Amino acid sequence: MLHLEHVVACHLGCVAYRPTWELQEAIKRRLIQAKKDDKRLPHILLLLEHPPVFTMGKSGDDTHLLAPGNAEVVYIDRGGDVTYHGPGQLVVYFLLDLARFYRDLHRFMRNLEEIILRTLVEYNLTGFRVPGRTGVWVGPEGFERKICAFGIHASRWVTTHGLALNVNPDLNYFSRIMPCGITDRGVTSMVQELSKPCNTETISDDIVRHFDEVFGAVSRVLHNNEAYIYLEQLTGHEHLEEFLRNSTTQ
Repeated sequence: MLHLEHVVACHLGCVAYRPTWELQEAIKRRLIQAKKDDKRLPHILLLLEHPPVFTMGKSGDDTHLLAPGNAEVVYIDRGGDVTYHGPGQLVVYFLLDLARFYRDLHRFMRNLEEIILRTLVEYNLTGFRVPGRTGVWVGPEGFERKICAFGIHASRWVTTHGLALNVNPDLNYFSRIMPCGITDRGVTSMVQELSKPCNTETISDDIVRHFDEVFGAVSRVLHNNEAYIYLEQLTGHEHLEEFLRNSTTQ
């Protein structure tokens, strides 16, 4: 009989970047401790949006941050270069004990891309990979446009960070950076490619469903207050929604 891993997918709305990174770290610590104690906690997906922020990965180059303006800049522990997060962009963080699936980070990245490729098909968009460039792209070869960026970190096979799918962000922010160090390709969004509105909540549901298909998992989906209560119980962090939405941590 096929064993399905249990996942809790938490929809958090629009939350500040730094405290959400702290939440990821708290969940990671719980998952690592559970491994040590030979316990099986559910894996966690966090689905959300951020206020405007530029994040710089471990292999980032400050010269790729051209003109941040009033957007926050955060140096983080994921792989990759500089990228942008903001309203209209669906961010999914994967807090997984990857060893319960497999021990292969390359395969993990390809599977994350596969989730987005399957999701785009449902909206009549043909996404594809570009050799040597992590991400999902659309458009004609040689003029492809990046629609989804990826960056992960793993500690004791517990993962943090994830993907950022451009549903309908302000693409002008991408002109302030050299996204992921790429100078010869553009950035796009689902709305720009389709020339019609897209429902972020529906897309979120599609991503969770395809995650379950690709990873052999079964997800329980929690929204807003229900999600915050669950995460407070998991991490012991009281008033979590207030912390994530209003934190001024610098």
